[in-house]
Amino acid sequence: MRRRNFIRKLGFAAGMPIAFQGVPIKLLASYEPLQRLAAQSDNDRVLIILQMNGGNDGLNTFIPIEQYDQYYSRRANIAIPNKVGNRTLIPLDSTLLSADQVGLHPDMLDFKYMYDVGKAAMFQGVSYKNNNGSHFRGTDIWMMGGTSDDYFNSGWAGRYLTSLYAPQKYPEDFPNAAMPDPLALEMGNDVSLLFHQDGNIPTSIGLGGSPTGLANLVDQLSGFEDQGIDPRGIPPEFLRTSPYGKEMDWILSLEDKSETYIKRLLQIYESASATSVTYPERYPFNAPGGSKRNPLSGQFQLIARLLGGGLKTKVFLVKIGGFDSHANQVEDYDSTMGVHGALLYHITSAIRAFQRDLLSRGIEDKVLTVTLSEFGRRIGSNGSYGTDHGTGGPVMMFGSGVKPGVYGTNPDLTKSNVEMQHDFRQIYANILHEWMGVDKSVVANDIFFEDLIEGPKETGGNYEPMDLIKDVILGTQQNLSVNFKIESVYPNPASDVVNLKVKVNDVQEAAFKVIDETGATVLAFTQRLVPGSQEIEVQLPKLSPGVYLIKVNSEKLNDAKRLIIN
Repeated sequence: MRRRNFIRKLGFAAGMPIAFQGVPIKLLASYEPLQRLAAQSDNDRVLIILQMNGGNDGLNTFIPIEQYDQYYSRRANIAIPNKVGNRTLIPLDSTLLSADQVGLHPDMLDFKYMYDVGKAAMFQGVSYKNNNGSHFRGTDIWMMGGTSDDYFNSGWAGRYLTSLYAPQKYPEDFPNAAMPDPLALEMGNDVSLLFHQDGNIPTSIGLGGSPTGLANLVDQLSGFEDQGIDPRGIPPEFLRTSPYGKEMDWILSLEDKSETYIKRLLQIYESASATSVTYPERYPFNAPGGSKRNPLSGQFQLIARLLGGGLKTKVFLVKIGGFDSHANQVEDYDSTMGVHGALLYHITSAIRAFQRDLLSRGIEDKVLTVTLSEFGRRIGSNGSYGTDHGTGGPVMMFGSGVKPGVYGTNPDLTKSNVEMQHDFRQIYANILHEWMGVDKSVVANDIFFEDLIEGPKETGGNYEPMDLIKDVILGTQQNLSVNFKIESVYPNPASDVVNLKVKVNDVQEAAFKVIDETGATVLAFTQRLVPGSQEIEVQLPKLSPGVYLIKVNSEKLNDAKRLIIN
């Protein structure tokens, strides 16, 4: 293949991504800041940023239970029902204060599961001051990590990595034995401001096809043989010494890095095992045709396989669009159905599958995923079964290192917009410090330019520690045992009647058994449990004195207590 055709196909100027196993990827290894992340990080943790393009409607994602009547009155044509049935809001956590309790959209069952096993959290009212509800400006602000008055030419991730990396330079010093891999990968077709640095335009590579086809195309490259010059691709001396020599060297260095990284990605991909986990492919209910297919499953499946193969990439940006729901956010005959529900299903079901995939590969404790959306939607709905641009909205976080919980309280529904409770920079600052191990002074002075340090606000300090990450990665059963357990058995010893106090955090069909010392079941029954603590009176059959075991089992509840019969 002729070099000029190869370069044309790569599409440097167009900024096109690689299509790797059908997933478009930006190869961001050429960003010097991204090299710094791997060079300086003292852990093997990975950060995935999930961008929800369009502005997610937070009030139909997390419904305020205590204010449900007011919520319904402000958006009756799109409100999620609060009633007994399959398509109704899902109470998230009955242990929260009543003012903080939220219900999930019915298509977020997988978020509920991940929350209960200690792998999900939610932040209320995330925004920035003077949010004007603009898609483009809002996205830029989130990506650059500034305020509404700032116009930075760099992103917060780029500045973070710039502050860490020295003295190596790209492309001269990379890849190397310590860092053979691209340091960040971006899914999708747009070049994100997130990874920009001042004075350096990010370079990406675009090419369709499978990883094998991509590598084969690189191998076909035959340099300047059409000019009768060195087939290794070294340009002639007259060209190297011309005014365009520097630019040509730059292009050739990008090509060299592209070939190296492409082959490295292929090597890792082929060395890793295929997933043993079934990822969701389609939304199982009613939604417009384009909303049926899950656009995240392929992206997350690819990331899991590459990480499972040993990829050292530290930052991933994945994207899902469709949240600009001015009209037809829901179906007019059923407010639980439609585009928005399908999107929420796609996110939570794909991430749950991703977590299972990571677990099966033994790397679940290395990965943290956090969402962003440029703004929320207004509290009141419009007449087109939709919602208009708003300000604050929720942020979700996933991973076995997350401290589960609802951070913040439900918004004031008498307002037009969801007011800010958390500056988005505080969340990212805490992720950088707690998860990635960045020093607070670097976060404050080199990344967000806002003196985000601990101290009184009146003296300029406004870094707010949030304690988001677990000190110890707990197992699923340990997390479940906090909110799904037998709290007490009384009286004990007992004779003919015993009372159980059982706690669960969602509706459970539970199986109860009383087992004797030989392992025989002497009493068995099932009972439907509702969220919270509840007392259950158990009439005991005529039993011989001795030691027995009371066991309770359901999808999330697995507990047992000793019972003495006298």
